[in-house]
Amino acid sequence: MKVWGPKSALGLGIAAVAAAADQVHKAWMIGLFEQEGVNKITLTPFFDVEMIWNPGISYGLFKQDTEAGRWALAVFSLCAVLVLIYWLAQLQMRLAAISVGLIAGGALGNAIDRIRFGKVADFFSFHIGDFKWYVFNLADVAIVAGVAGLLYDWLVASHKSAGKQA
Repeated sequence: MKVWGPKSALGLGIAAVAAAADQVHKAWMIGLFEQEGVNKITLTPFFDVEMIWNPGISYGLFKQDTEAGRWALAVFSLCAVLVLIYWLAQLQMRLAAISVGLIAGGALGNAIDRIRFGKVADFFSFHIGDFKWYVFNLADVAIVAGVAGLLYDWLVASHKSAGKQA
């Protein structure tokens, strides 16, 4: 069972930076909202920064209001990070390692929130009129960027390298 590979250091470094940036940003934003005594700042007609505590996962799904639920989501997130680290050890391509690192870092950032607070702090809210997309944070941005990188690698980059081998 291979637990370290040629791109492990790169991916783990990216994961550490993503998780740290997420946690620093959350600490700053939570402090700002507590100090100002507000929970929403309108920046544009379609974008607000607001303080939302999400006891579930993406889009507020699987809300957990009990200690058992909180810890189940935290353990699930940490297990996902371990699986991603194992996957990272198998990777050979730089983009894939960066992408998996982003996903692992985002998952770790949100897991830290679940352990510390019992829920995840979210801040960014895009909306059109009364239609509101879900509120998200930097960890979520890292996860989405990582998934986009993996899709690009799978759809474009891997096909280019396969064509060169033929």
